[in-house]
Amino acid sequence: MRSIDTYAAQCDKCLKWRVIATEEEYEEIRSKMEESPFVCNRKPGVSCDDPADIEYNATRTWVIDRPGIPKTPEGFKRSLVLRRDFSKMDAYYITPTGKKLRTRNEIAAFIDANPKYKDVNLSDFNFTSPKVMEDTIPEDAVRKVSSSGNGNKRRALKDAA
Repeated sequence: MRSIDTYAAQCDKCLKWRVIATEEEYEEIRSKMEESPFVCNRKPGVSCDDPADIEYNATRTWVIDRPGIPKTPEGFKRSLVLRRDFSKMDAYYITPTGKKLRTRNEIAAFIDANPKYKDVNLSDFNFTSPKVMEDTIPEDAVRKVSSSGNGNKRRALKDAA
């Protein structure tokens, strides 16, 4: 299973990438990105004069999250898994009881069935998945290609044309 192993935010001033220590810290930054863009000096002891923590390149597959996605409600976990064909990531939530929920309807049903979570706001769950950055997908990745309505054909993503 391919999932996120490093969280990073790009400085709004110098455009350098900074590694974010935890998923929770990353979600906090992402949820407020529109009203409070990330800058290097948000990290203690770091400034735009320091080298980037991580470089955007094809040594790893990069996915870029949309700004403004709300923080995951306490006790729940937002999980993102990259599909085998690198076409997209699937977003789902793990409940405090360990159940995997894939839709807003499943979340609503879980909250209805578990009054303990009645104060959890349904709008805090967002299934928008990050964009997979095509230029960082491994050259040997096998992607589904649809042609003539047949979505089962496969080819290497970066074949010579």
